[in-house]
Amino acid sequence: MEAKLIERINELARKQRAEGLTDEEKKEQQALRAQYLQAWRQNLQTQLDNMVIVEPDGTRRPLQRKPKKEGH
Repeated sequence: MEAKLIERINELARKQRAEGLTDEEKKEQQALRAQYLQAWRQNLQTQLDNMVIVEPDGTRRPLQRKPKKEGH
């Protein structure tokens, strides 16, 4: 994520605490936060996809997803 976008998110947060936001600024803030979270989740997923487990015998295997439980 670009530093300019993070700075804008922080700028809107400071303004919100100080004086409040207009409806347009609230929409911008929501969009920027959603974009930030999407980038954060993608980064985490990439890290997890590249992790390997090293077994005691030295073999390596990729990290695998757990199967989803029914009802969740």
